[in-house]
Amino acid sequence: MNKNLYLLLFLLFQSLAIYAGEKVKPSDLDLYLCIGQSNMAGRADLTPEIMDTLQNVYLLNNKGHFEPASNPLNRYSTVRKNLSMQRLGPSYAFAKEIERKTKHPVGLVVNARGGSSINAWLKGNKNGYYEKALSRIRIAMKQGGHLKAILWHQGEADCSNPEEYKQKLILLIKSFREDLGMPELPVIVGQISQWNWTKREAGTAPFNKMIRKVSSFIPYSDWVSSKGADCYKDETDPHFGTKGQLLIGKRYAKKVYKFYK
Repeated sequence: MNKNLYLLLFLLFQSLAIYAGEKVKPSDLDLYLCIGQSNMAGRADLTPEIMDTLQNVYLLNNKGHFEPASNPLNRYSTVRKNLSMQRLGPSYAFAKEIERKTKHPVGLVVNARGGSSINAWLKGNKNGYYEKALSRIRIAMKQGGHLKAILWHQGEADCSNPEEYKQKLILLIKSFREDLGMPELPVIVGQISQWNWTKREAGTAPFNKMIRKVSSFIPYSDWVSSKGADCYKDETDPHFGTKGQLLIGKRYAKKVYKFYK
């Protein structure tokens, strides 16, 4: 059976079998907005061990309701590519770990788009990625949940000019905080891969160095290292493998927990 058919059958089964009779209370949820490009959407393999339904973790679906969360977590993104391309991203291990640390139910709003540049995410861009992400997190917040942080993992499309990216990232986070009325909303930013798939001599090092300094130019922010993360295919490909995504997800949880109140 090919992978695409298997995934579609699995999702159909889950939609029929998920937690019959369970009532979710959205007002109890700690909310997290997970956005960016393909490494946030997830391209790593969905192995049997990570095809579980997460305990005490819920995903905002395409009806604007929360359902028990299971991979692929970018399935309901309003800006994603084909469903068959949505696999394991960092939000899975993040949600598992932050729920373990806080003992609070988690509500995920995952709205990533593979291949997207930071320009496409800026407020007012014709692609509307910013507005669609903002709309989805507002739907979640109107149900009573408490937005705890934004997880931003993007940059492969823009890593050739770190200084220019820095200014656009400042603008993007400023827009979210202003539109959500949360000037101190924590934002955690992930590094892209350490290996050089760029065909430039400097590779990804200058970009990742800029990401390490994010708290110096964006208050109430922190960064996540990609050191030690494996690659999905080989070092000509920018995507993290399954082990790498699990590692990075746990690192996101550690950084978010520093801001937890």
